[in-house]
Amino acid sequence: VQLQAFGGGLVRAGGSLRLSCAASGGLFSLSTMDWYRQAPGKQRELVAATTASGGTNYADSMKGRFTISRDNVKKMLYLQMDSLNPDDTAVYYCKSNYYNVWGQGTLVTVSS
Repeated sequence: VQLQAFGGGLVRAGGSLRLSCAASGGLFSLSTMDWYRQAPGKQRELVAATTASGGTNYADSMKGRFTISRDNVKKMLYLQMDSLNPDDTAVYYCKSNYYNVWGQGTLVTVSS
């Protein structure tokens, strides 16, 4: 399977962005899918995860602000990010746990 993340960009604090991750090949519907992020000088961290059946889990700092979702028919993964703040600035990656494959990342920059 191959993953391609897109939708990043520059947004002001308090704004919103929606990231997308397109999967090609493989059995997307079987895979738990994750969003990770890596800020400059920091380790990569888990943002949110969604199981094959649509269950979700979030890192504490993202609860209530971020929403992960998936469309198994379209083989798409999404991350709706609201109430963004400068600490959310990072490269965001999607990952398939079933195949242990990462997307290439998309940069989100939040200005104050």
